[in-house]
Amino acid sequence: MASLKKFLKNKDYITIPLVFTETNHFELIASINGVTGKFILDTGASNTCVGMDKIEFFEMASEATDIKAAGAGATEMETLISNKNKIQIGEWKKKKQKVVLFDLTHVNQALIAHNALPVDGIIGADVLKKGKAVIDYNKKCLYLKK
Repeated sequence: MASLKKFLKNKDYITIPLVFTETNHFELIASINGVTGKFILDTGASNTCVGMDKIEFFEMASEATDIKAAGAGATEMETLISNKNKIQIGEWKKKKQKVVLFDLTHVNQALIAHNALPVDGIIGADVLKKGKAVIDYNKKCLYLKK
């Protein structure tokens, strides 16, 4: 029987290593507009997000939005939207990616409290869906279809 890795490789998937953190999250390295950052993989987040303080860092253009972000332990947070971003995870690339910008301070404070390093953003279900993602918890890797 072929391994999951071989099976998916034959279906044009690429492998992205994940790091399992003290907070029971998977983290990965991704780049937005050519700038590399650290992200939490969050299947429960509908949108890929970046912290408000990282708008210049990721060279993003932003515009106001009526969307209010709500997350674990926080509701009704102001957000901005940034359209047409280039996102790259491993060899997987997507142009014109919408990214929601909001204050990630509470997320990073929780991470720091658990001896984890702060993150630049969250890779959400929007990107995972586009990439036809498969997550292998046992082998700690994410597979995205080219």
